[in-house]
Amino acid sequence: LAQVPAIVLSGYISFFAFVFLARLARMQVMNKEIPDALLPYKEKLTPRFFELRGKVIDFVTEVINPALPTVHAQRKELLKTVDHPTKCPEPPIFNELRAQARARGLANLFLSEVCQLSVLEYSPIAEILGMNPVANLAMNCSAPDTGNMEVIERFGTPEQKKQWLEPLLNGEIRSAFAMTEPGVASSDATNISTRIERDGDEYVVNGHKWWISGAIRPECKVFVLLGKTSFSGPLHQQQSMILVPRDAPGVNILRPLAVFGEEHDHAEIIFDNVRVPVGNIILGEGRGFEIAQGRLGPGRIHHCMRSIGQAELALAAIVDRAHRRKAFGRLLAEKDGIRTAIAEARIEITMCRQLCYLAAVMADEKGFKAAQTYIAMIKVAAPRAALRIIDEAIQVHGAHGVSQDSHLAAMWTNMRTLRVADGPDMVHMMTIAKKELGGGGSAIGRKVSGTNANVEKYGKFSHVEGGALYIQGGAAKSKL
Repeated sequence: LAQVPAIVLSGYISFFAFVFLARLARMQVMNKEIPDALLPYKEKLTPRFFELRGKVIDFVTEVINPALPTVHAQRKELLKTVDHPTKCPEPPIFNELRAQARARGLANLFLSEVCQLSVLEYSPIAEILGMNPVANLAMNCSAPDTGNMEVIERFGTPEQKKQWLEPLLNGEIRSAFAMTEPGVASSDATNISTRIERDGDEYVVNGHKWWISGAIRPECKVFVLLGKTSFSGPLHQQQSMILVPRDAPGVNILRPLAVFGEEHDHAEIIFDNVRVPVGNIILGEGRGFEIAQGRLGPGRIHHCMRSIGQAELALAAIVDRAHRRKAFGRLLAEKDGIRTAIAEARIEITMCRQLCYLAAVMADEKGFKAAQTYIAMIKVAAPRAALRIIDEAIQVHGAHGVSQDSHLAAMWTNMRTLRVADGPDMVHMMTIAKKELGGGGSAIGRKVSGTNANVEKYGKFSHVEGGALYIQGGAAKSKL
């Protein structure tokens, strides 16, 4: 469900956002001095970080912001040439913007081999890109292409890299990740049922996918598809990933799917006896789950930092509105309720940003497996906090906040969608809870919990599991 962030209007920034985004230079995120939130980690920040972050800020202010009216105008004209907005080509100015990003050494920064930054160091840059989606696209750091490029770069063959990775890195084509299916609970990847069957020197793909983001746009040329090459054996060795050209015979895009009633570039697709060369399999049969875990690690942290960037935009909108609106004889900025909402938003953003940084440091220091619980925490906390702040901004703006004259409605829609894009909250909650419950009970926990001494004294519950739970303090057996 990855898509261009919500401040965009019909896919790209509107002229009215130009003035708004220009003000971001006054915010810490867009200030070249080290932000307060990074001070605890300043010993971990390299000169390369300060150099690149400064370049990104300059790129946004010097190149992207002046180009925004042209981006919007070109898209407006291109929309007249298609029968549905999802089929609208990319504005041609992006070729120039990408060239400028490459000239400044800012293309494909999401790849650690390119940016030469730690996960922690890239995180505040991801926040900047979350606030400046056109820059994100111009720098070729947009999902789902980022995850797909990481997969091919890390696990692809030389032939796969030549055919697909090179044009993706150059921004010449786009891609989509085909995983989710309507007939099974796809948040559990072991349920995926699309068949990938070997037939001589080809694989035959049969399946039904939906919510395949970016699949309809004309720039999309290839799918990274998750399916099964085996329906038996070890549960996590049945899945495989394979490259499927979008124009392959048998690929049938049924429709764009609607988000809260408005159709977006999320496709429902039938793969009917789609034949691709054996060489399109990535890493080998049964390695799909392994690849997927590697794909999701850094990207999840980057998504969360971009969510925090959106929360910052919503808070900026609240503050701006509070200084421009009077009700019952006073500016909104003078009212206790508005001040409370602003303070709560700042607290939430600061906490979520620090949790993101902690997850990033854990990934840098101990690897993504050790960071899994912290990544799950931030996957719940960041989009949820951002959604609350956007919702509060809508409340402050009143009817204007849900109108086409404000970006807040689209921001809310996209952020609510993001809360299921990488799996619903409850899936990440399970990961967190399993970690907490995995060690069983503890002496300190029992002491704080306390016991009723009369239960053991009178023995009226000794027949309940032999007194193992309450009286003896034994741990219940559970399936974790």
